[in-house]
Amino acid sequence: MQKRNTVLILGIIAFAIMIIAQVIIIRGGWKQVDEMLYLRYRSLSQEANISLRGSRSMVFDTVNYLLDYYTESVVKELPKITDDKELENKKEEIFEYFSTVLNKEQDLSQYLSEYFENQGAENEFTHRIVITNLEILGDDTLSIYRDPSFRERRPSRDFEGLAHSLTGSTSTILVNRFWFDRNNYALNFNYFIDLTFKRSMIFRELSASLGMSIFSILIVVMIFLYTYRNLMEEKRLSNLKTDFINNMTHELKTPLATITVAGKTLEMERIRTDESKILDTAKLIGKQSVHLNQLINMILEISMWERTEFQLDKKKIDVEEIMNDIVFSFRTGCGDCASLTEKYTFNGAKADIDLVYFTTLINNLLSNAVKYSEKESVINIEGEADNNNISIKIADNGIGISRSDQKHVFDKFYRASSGNIHKYKGLGLGLYYVKKIAVAHGGDVTVNSKPGKGSIFTVTIPY
Repeated sequence: MQKRNTVLILGIIAFAIMIIAQVIIIRGGWKQVDEMLYLRYRSLSQEANISLRGSRSMVFDTVNYLLDYYTESVVKELPKITDDKELENKKEEIFEYFSTVLNKEQDLSQYLSEYFENQGAENEFTHRIVITNLEILGDDTLSIYRDPSFRERRPSRDFEGLAHSLTGSTSTILVNRFWFDRNNYALNFNYFIDLTFKRSMIFRELSASLGMSIFSILIVVMIFLYTYRNLMEEKRLSNLKTDFINNMTHELKTPLATITVAGKTLEMERIRTDESKILDTAKLIGKQSVHLNQLINMILEISMWERTEFQLDKKKIDVEEIMNDIVFSFRTGCGDCASLTEKYTFNGAKADIDLVYFTTLINNLLSNAVKYSEKESVINIEGEADNNNISIKIADNGIGISRSDQKHVFDKFYRASSGNIHKYKGLGLGLYYVKKIAVAHGGDVTVNSKPGKGSIFTVTIPY
């Protein structure tokens, strides 16, 4: 557990460091591209502004015409206003009119758009006009609006610094500062453009870097998950191996202990004089020796399976006939250990079967049905032939198998760890044998079970 947690923590730390490094790299690239785009469009804006010299008023012809016409009536109307509140409302109205006309009727935005396009640059932007000073010139000069810092602002070539100080945005470029002295008004304003497309352009510029970063992160995540999964699998196999050794030790100790006790019993003088007890003790020793030999052979056979390909001696055998023989032998051997019912619809199907291994397969499933039952064992056996396969179902009323354990019941040495299953002896090899034999016949075996509701094992073999 400690090793698993250590690996998990180290993996998370490494992943976090990589994410941080990628973020720093991307942010640096983003900032660099952002500055390059800003400098490019600032330069283009200045070039466009210089190209307008001598004809700058042309892009504001409509604006000047409308404002001249509007202020002619305003100059006549203002002297008649005597109420201060009404005068303030009039100032707001004049300011709003000037702002609306400047933003809607100017042609500078269209000129810049065409200029950018001719230079091979993106021409999507939004403009913003900010009035810094507005006066109505009549018999007396009336100040409509004056920005508090207007006096501090002087024409400057540092458009970048000025735009940033005025707007606080690095995406905003100050194209120029304009001032108009007309017959009826004096107007000062700043013209800005906002690069609305800049974010998408940066994404396009950095798409390759972003793709590589995401790809590298995914690769690291996959490697980490693969390594972690292998670690967990190693741990699981190690636990299975430990459980197997413990179970095997227990299984071997039982017959060995019995043989040892029986041997000491034969040394007793009163036993040596009783021929019947000598015979019983000898039978006990023989029985336990056979059991011990079976355990050893089982381990040797598994070792042989792991080293060489599983070889079968297949013969065409009537499936229903062999099933009747196997079940009859099992019923005879176990006596009243279980209530067995059979229902077959093989329709005379014959399959290529290794008689010895197939018998072992069915016997193991029947033995488990009896072994893992806490009440009188009831076993239903059904078989049918369909779609070039024979299907054999063995259903019991045993303790059942949890969903999590069902994934591993056919693994070598695996034994369910939940519930009270440990009171049942075993090495975790029975179902491993069953799976091996079924697959060697070109078929498979599956399980459907619920804890406390019994299990259904289904064997399919082609014919």
